[in-house]
Amino acid sequence: MDAVREMKKALPGVKIVADMKTVDTGAMEVEMAAKAGADVVALLATSDNSTVEDALRAARKYGVQIMMDLLTVTDPVKRSKELEMLGVDYICVHAGIDQQMTGRDNIGLLDQILKEVNLPVAAAGGIDADSGADAISSGASIVIVGGNIVRSADVTGSARKIRDSIDHASASARPRKSMEEELISLLKEVSTPNISDAMHRKGAMRDIHPINAGTKIAGTAITVQTFAGDWAKSVEAIDLGGPGKVIVVYNGSNYVAPWGGLATLSCKIKGIEGVVIDGAVRDVDEIRAMNYPVFASAIVPNAGEPKGMGEINAEITCGGQLVKPGDYIVGDDSGVVVIPRERAYEIARRAKEVEKNESRMYEEIRRGSTLSQVAKLKKWEKV
Repeated sequence: MDAVREMKKALPGVKIVADMKTVDTGAMEVEMAAKAGADVVALLATSDNSTVEDALRAARKYGVQIMMDLLTVTDPVKRSKELEMLGVDYICVHAGIDQQMTGRDNIGLLDQILKEVNLPVAAAGGIDADSGADAISSGASIVIVGGNIVRSADVTGSARKIRDSIDHASASARPRKSMEEELISLLKEVSTPNISDAMHRKGAMRDIHPINAGTKIAGTAITVQTFAGDWAKSVEAIDLGGPGKVIVVYNGSNYVAPWGGLATLSCKIKGIEGVVIDGAVRDVDEIRAMNYPVFASAIVPNAGEPKGMGEINAEITCGGQLVKPGDYIVGDDSGVVVIPRERAYEIARRAKEVEKNESRMYEEIRRGSTLSQVAKLKKWEKV
């Protein structure tokens, strides 16, 4: 409530929304927010009707409005109609942070709600300049933006960009990326450390390093299980590849190479995104001249023989990590991470949030704070 008081003092002519997320004691929390200076108080739509009704009584008494947040409501259209009948002032269509990470989209739900209620409808959850414009074009009266402003290194610039976007939202919807397109785009934007953080420090391959600094890969795995120096299956896997694919090889030896310059050229011509080898490579001068993404655990001059032993597209262990065909592989100068296919979109979204947060921290350090101050280490140390 002190935050509400301070904002009211600083911005006396601006409408202040207190996002209380109230689910019980509706009247008491509305009274608290109203007396602190709020103009709109938000409750969770999962609240019992008795809580909503008592909150509305307090709201009318103290001259504030009630917004109902649909976060985690199982039948949002039905609940919105019920809340309109109770007399609330706003409906908020909200995809929560964890829901956003799994691909929950509030724009489609927004369209459904607007067909059923005659209240101002707000859109919240992962809103940026593009989705803010989409929300307004779909009929939302309000957009609520959090992370894309407060986690930005340039708060004012980000807010201005979103403000401009929603002010000039077009009724013609922009083409929207498929989930797969968005996933690959996100993985190319974030670093392997961002991804490792998003996976709670898991997924990183051990002792696998880039042959070409400054190259990056992001795609789905074609896996190869082979034996020391047997390069037949590694090369045969190229025939199965193409754009969006990464060849991942377990060779079992750092002393005999199953990969070299000719295989790399073949991969590049096929449009394969890159190669990761738990084992050795050779012809690194040729590979570097191609500037093609190859990651390996060793460099040697000698190759083995194409005996044809092993398997393609079996589960393998590469750099100490289990890799299944179709898992997502991302590699950059920091190394290589494996993302299980079933969680790939969620991890990509969480990694992007890590990147945003680090971007803000970088800016605070540039302005004179130390890392320990920015991270509030002493505050959060385990007692």
